[in-house]
Amino acid sequence: MKKKLVLKPFVLPLVYAIFVLAVAGGILVSSQLGLQTREEDYTYVSGTILDEYIPVVNTEVTILRPYSSEGVKIAKDYYDYRGQDQEQTNSIIYHENTYLQNTGVDYQQEQVFDVISILDGEVIEVEEKELLGKSVTIKHNNEIISVYQSLSDTTVKKGDQVSAGQIIGKSGSCDLNKELQNHLHFELTVNGQLVDPENYFGKKLSEINQ
Repeated sequence: MKKKLVLKPFVLPLVYAIFVLAVAGGILVSSQLGLQTREEDYTYVSGTILDEYIPVVNTEVTILRPYSSEGVKIAKDYYDYRGQDQEQTNSIIYHENTYLQNTGVDYQQEQVFDVISILDGEVIEVEEKELLGKSVTIKHNNEIISVYQSLSDTTVKKGDQVSAGQIIGKSGSCDLNKELQNHLHFELTVNGQLVDPENYFGKKLSEINQ
């Protein structure tokens, strides 16, 4: 006669507890592995979308006057053959018994004033001329070249990159226009042609070649 196997009362709960612990342990290990995989699959950032925000900047650039002082006045106009008689009279230069047509505009003030670049650009020439004094020439975008003459001092050199409104020198005097005393002689070339600067100040670059 076979002997019947009888389990003691504490055996079944013990087996059940071991089974539950094994299953729970397996789930915990699987979740940790899954979490590790997910962390490796993603790149976390410390910033926010707002950190990447760049404000929109108006690209419409306006041509500035070559000075910032409010006391500066026009002493001599640009000579325009189509201009009125009075304007033409005020645009003639008399030097050593010779009458010359003014190729720019002369700006005058009793006190020395800062001379600034009318646009961003590159200084292509800095020199001192016998009749015109110290001179700075700057090449800008859109085929624009500005010339600043009769300076008493310059703060830039050839090859410098300058920004619109940057001080490039100080007003002064020259032998060609001695009677003007402290002033700035300013010339503007657009597309290879000398133009009246007064017709371009305040204009946007996008309007120049229209």
